[in-house]
Amino acid sequence: MFERIGNYFRVTRDELVNKVSWPTWNELTESTGIVLVASVLFSLVIWLMDSGLGVALTNFYKLFR
Repeated sequence: MFERIGNYFRVTRDELVNKVSWPTWNELTESTGIVLVASVLFSLVIWLMDSGLGVALTNFYKLFR
């Protein structure tokens, strides 16, 4: 059993070291910037939709008071 666990970790380490293509520092920072900008834009769109629907539904409900 312990041999299988040891083999698993050896194979995993070999794959991470020799087979995975890791991004360069410039690629990593560029991708991080893109993700940050996209996240901010996406959250702004959701906030605007939520606020707009909140105002619209509040006004709609006021019609039935």
